[in-house]
Amino acid sequence: MLLTTKFLRPTSDPRSVKRERLSALLESGDPKRLNLVVAPAGFGKTTLVAQWCSQHPSRTAWLSLDEHDDEPRRFWEYILGAFEYAGMTGLEDSRRQLTRDSDDAVDAAITGLINTLASDGAAWNLVIDDFHFISSNIIQRQFAYLIDYLPPGITITLASRTEPLLPLARWRVRRWIQDIHPGLLAFSESECREFFQNTMGLDISAEQATDICRRTEGWVAAMQLSALSGRSGANDANTSPKLDLDERHISDYVLSEVLEQQPAELRRFLLDTACCPRLCASLCDSILDSDNGQAQLENLLAQNLFLIPLDTKNEWFRYHDLFREALLLRIQHTEPERAESLWRKTVDWLLSHSHVQEGIAQIVQHRDWDWLALVLAEHGNNLIHGGYHLPVLDWIDALPAHLVDDRPQLQMLRIWGLFFANRVETLDPLLTSLEDLLDRRVADSHPDAEGALALQSEISLIRSYLARSRSDAKSATDLTRQVLKDIDHTQIPLKSVTYYGVGLDNYGKGDFTGAEEALQSAVRYGQVERKPSTVLTSGGLLAWIQYNRGDIDIALETCTNVRGWVDDHYSDPTQPRLISCWQNSALTEIYRERNEPELAATYLAPLLEHVERGTEAGQHVIIQYVRGHLAFSEGRIQDAIEYLQDAAQVGRRRRDSILFEPPASSALLARCYIALGTLDQARTCLEAEDKKQLTNPLHLEQNRISEARLAIAFEDPERAMNLLSGLLPAAERNAHNRHLVEILLVYADALHQVGRLEESVAMVDRALNRAREAGFIRLFAEESAGLRAIVKDHPAIKSSAGQWESRVRDVLSDEHQGESEMPVDGKPKATQQPTETLLEPLSHREKEVLILINDGYANKEIASKMDVAPATVKAHIRNLYGKLGVGRRTEALARARDLGLLQS
Repeated sequence: MLLTTKFLRPTSDPRSVKRERLSALLESGDPKRLNLVVAPAGFGKTTLVAQWCSQHPSRTAWLSLDEHDDEPRRFWEYILGAFEYAGMTGLEDSRRQLTRDSDDAVDAAITGLINTLASDGAAWNLVIDDFHFISSNIIQRQFAYLIDYLPPGITITLASRTEPLLPLARWRVRRWIQDIHPGLLAFSESECREFFQNTMGLDISAEQATDICRRTEGWVAAMQLSALSGRSGANDANTSPKLDLDERHISDYVLSEVLEQQPAELRRFLLDTACCPRLCASLCDSILDSDNGQAQLENLLAQNLFLIPLDTKNEWFRYHDLFREALLLRIQHTEPERAESLWRKTVDWLLSHSHVQEGIAQIVQHRDWDWLALVLAEHGNNLIHGGYHLPVLDWIDALPAHLVDDRPQLQMLRIWGLFFANRVETLDPLLTSLEDLLDRRVADSHPDAEGALALQSEISLIRSYLARSRSDAKSATDLTRQVLKDIDHTQIPLKSVTYYGVGLDNYGKGDFTGAEEALQSAVRYGQVERKPSTVLTSGGLLAWIQYNRGDIDIALETCTNVRGWVDDHYSDPTQPRLISCWQNSALTEIYRERNEPELAATYLAPLLEHVERGTEAGQHVIIQYVRGHLAFSEGRIQDAIEYLQDAAQVGRRRRDSILFEPPASSALLARCYIALGTLDQARTCLEAEDKKQLTNPLHLEQNRISEARLAIAFEDPERAMNLLSGLLPAAERNAHNRHLVEILLVYADALHQVGRLEESVAMVDRALNRAREAGFIRLFAEESAGLRAIVKDHPAIKSSAGQWESRVRDVLSDEHQGESEMPVDGKPKATQQPTETLLEPLSHREKEVLILINDGYANKEIASKMDVAPATVKAHIRNLYGKLGVGRRTEALARARDLGLLQS
């Protein structure tokens, strides 16, 4: 979890010196992109920038860094969090990218941030305080990319003790940087005098101010130390402090001249709270077993004792770094056991007050591996199911091997983390090793033998999902039943994930009633077990089934309720918003069918980066399917063909790694070809589908309905009616209402073709009655021109004043119909393009990468299969895109097929 107080701009003290000459330099202006405020600690960098922000009309996102942020994902999570805390919307996709276990996930998140800033169009300031904590070359390189592609109106201000390793020379030539160095930040004599008189309340002479300014070279922290130590004799010109700018001397001065002059109670408070990276009254009271924490903090603030407010409510604070470092050195040297005890109390408070990740960061910093192992064992499952599987994997990797090897629970935690990261190919050997360890413990009557038996249920559950990925339905079902049998005898919250597996099995078999019951249980238990990702995924698949059964309103209510629960319980705006592929796909289909394509596109948009950057094969197919369906509904037939070809091919080639039977992309693809009049391609597409592998009746029905449409297009209505008459009873019996409406409509079209007009009208009557109950709108506009005319002229549609009938009339009058891309000469557009060749042929390695992309593998999987580094794969992909003249995966595949480099 991210700490929201890091996004709070320090409040501007009305007593502080107004530095108008420096504030003017910070103002935004073309072509400037970066304010670089670099100076040693205590030169007033933060105060200056906070003062400028308080006077600036543009929206400001503020981020204060610390030593834990020198890690790319964490750094960019905080950058996004700063913008969101300041009120920016639209960053959900970038948030989601950071949860992916992919080498290019951070790059994708940064690109998403740049695009969001560009589309937002407002002037923004981003202030990053204490940038010197960032030493990672990766972060520096990524940050340079952000600056290079910033849209107009965005200004970034960095406050740092050292000059960052950025391409500053190049940017200075372009006049993108305003430098504010220590020489500019140093207080002038007049500012020094104003500081002592107005800020510190000391009436010193001009000679004293000049002397102190000269000795400290305008360093405000040293001047503040001087003022604190000299209060008792401030009017005595002979008591001007003599200071050295060496930090060791400053530390000594803090201890001898500031700390020792405080009352004993306050001195004790300062030393005891130095272990806290940030302070609030509750934390202070807890570790000190007191009830006056707020009063003490406000007392420190009033005395200017190096306490910096982190909000406007005087709830959160931090000490000045040098001050805190000096205090820590003192207590660790003089009272090491007390210092250790207070630090442990601080971490305990963080862990028990929902600052788990902050507490773990403290433990990792102290390298207390035994404690980290215990904390992960207690909190790891909740973190994983809350969407934080990647940090958990990093923390487990940080542990010494012997601590993990000796703890089955941590090994199971690693397995779950890899499972949620879609790295299922790594799980079999880990599961086998864990099973061997558990068997030995049971055989040896280990004290934790009971816990070992409990973990067997988790192992069986994971193995059931692996069996689904191998299309081994029997093993998956047997393993799941065993888990359900044993589940009430364990203390591990597994019911939600188990019932989700049951729902998947029933969905695959076509038992939609059983699937709905299981998924409703998965949602309910997921809420009890507080597993938001499982709740979203289970609710999403439930809504997908409800939509396909024709219960659109119920499906939408399911999505709304599930999303509401997750947002109510996991609504921290600094965290990535959890996204479910099933739920967003269901919502895309729902709003597409309700003829609200713009709203459908908003739910599709967060999923598209998964496809372009590479994702789990099953999700890839679902996303491309709904994407293709939306394009088909909007009349973008060539786009739809591109997406659906990709979905069909990935579905066939990666079938062994998909946990469920994906939608019948070939059926919808055939409809696209029928809309273009390329009937032979439609027939080839349907014949290529291996129907023996289809177990889900929905998908079988989809293919049969498309075959019937094709028969009508070939003017063979008798064959169409034979196909449809076999489908009709089962669709009615199983309440496949969406398909039932389609069957009735296509049947009516076939009857009309043979002149059986009364029967055709009767079929349309039945279809309209079913569609009205379900709320279907868009599917009427996707039928043939002749059938649309029949429906449009039907009395129930033509003359009714009902709202649903009016919407159907509107959609039938829409000019963007499926055949709108049909050229005048009747030939598909693709055949009108001349055959082209590449100016520069692909290398052997580039061809190998192209084939693996076509097979649906993500970049990391490609690197593993080619036995090269991920960076090498990215280089091959860049070269490949350049030679093909494209910018993304789907474009590359479509272009390669046009050139004959891949088979369709």
